[in-house]
Amino acid sequence: MKIVKHIPFIIAILFISSACSDYVDYEAKENFEIVADAYFYSKEDYESAVVGTYDPLQWMYLNVLIGDIASENSFSGGESATDVIGIQEIDEMRHTPTNDNLTSIWRFLYEGINRANYLEENKDKLEFDGKEALYGEVYFLRAYYYFELVKFFGDVPLFTERRLTATDSGTLERASKADVYAQIELDLLTAISALPNTQSQKGRVTKYAAQALLGKVYLFQDKFAESASMLENVIGNYSLVPNYQDQFLKAGENGPESVFEVQYSNDSEWYDWDFVPQGTEGNFGVIHNGPRAFSGPEYATGWSFNLPTPTLVATFDDGDSRKEASILDIEAFAAETGASYAEGYKHTGYYNKKYIPRAGESGAQTELNYLTNYRAIRYADVLLMAAEANNRNGNDTKALDYLNQVVERAFGNTDHNITASGNTLTQLIWEQRNLELSMEGHHFFDLVRTNQAANVIEGFTAGKHEVFPIPQQEIDISGLTQNPGY
Repeated sequence: MKIVKHIPFIIAILFISSACSDYVDYEAKENFEIVADAYFYSKEDYESAVVGTYDPLQWMYLNVLIGDIASENSFSGGESATDVIGIQEIDEMRHTPTNDNLTSIWRFLYEGINRANYLEENKDKLEFDGKEALYGEVYFLRAYYYFELVKFFGDVPLFTERRLTATDSGTLERASKADVYAQIELDLLTAISALPNTQSQKGRVTKYAAQALLGKVYLFQDKFAESASMLENVIGNYSLVPNYQDQFLKAGENGPESVFEVQYSNDSEWYDWDFVPQGTEGNFGVIHNGPRAFSGPEYATGWSFNLPTPTLVATFDDGDSRKEASILDIEAFAAETGASYAEGYKHTGYYNKKYIPRAGESGAQTELNYLTNYRAIRYADVLLMAAEANNRNGNDTKALDYLNQVVERAFGNTDHNITASGNTLTQLIWEQRNLELSMEGHHFFDLVRTNQAANVIEGFTAGKHEVFPIPQQEIDISGLTQNPGY
């Protein structure tokens, strides 16, 4: 079975938020309350709590949308200029500390960290077979959440021994990005030493996933030798699917190219719009990517956000299979099939085909119950990271090998293989990363870490927009300092 069962648990409040509104599956107690003294007395308690620590991964749809909308790859879209105003602001590089979407990202990520720390608090209460490997998953997840925080906000509060509570308000300080990265590395190294190479349950973290994430963490810090060495552990243990688009279909989930995949389900068929996305196990991000008022075959109606730009479309060469797999040309599709749709705000004629709403893949409350998994780390990404790390560490031979595996799959032949070296090769690797991973939420952060953002993104201010603002309520209540320029 997949890790999709909704088993969150009470973990004290997160910075300024009220008590957690998710609950553990547990035997009923008086007043339906549960505290640590009445929990963590069986292996099953620990296993349920770990599944609850996976749960915030399902809420990260904004992280994925913003990763392309903040770049030149896509426009905000939606119904109008005021539809999800936070996304509109980010698209136009006019976001502020009161942006609700950025506040949600902050809260969701610290919710995941608090859940991991709840397990850390209670680690020594019970010994059982498989405990070390189970905690390997916890440390991977905490590292994943902190890595997302660093990518979005830079210096952030760092805590690992316990959960935050209301009494911590006003006492928090931001740790340096270097210190947060050091903790991420420590957590991932600990996870690697404990995790198995494979898991019987789909969606659970493996040693290879932890090595891939650590390789990425090293790459983001320009630790090229360390990145190349770490990613080498993953290479050869996965394979590229022959047909690029297959991996984004339902039948392609958890396939041979999937290193780490966030699992979604429509089993719960959740209806409560006041508790989105936390209350649903479905992928709430998917509905954002579909054409408005759509009627026709294969796809389903959506909200027309995250619209691929003509700039991105023009980047693909003729014969590149990734273009058709990544981008739906709605005008051509409508002319071919008779489908109809309504144009939304900033209409480009293109939609994100990788994560588009597909007919029959949701539940009773269609918008909330898409079962489309998010491919968080693909093997192609690993190969491209390894190509870059080796190139920037002086090994162009190995870099070309890994890069051209991806290029050959894209074109189905060797005619487009790359033979460059040095800085020219570096630039080509970056270009291939965007072609391979476009509309998957990575591009903005790649532009920032490679110092290309100011030259590529309209409205981007160097020294400011490399990170997003700390939510204003954290400034007001916790006394945190703000990022420059905000």
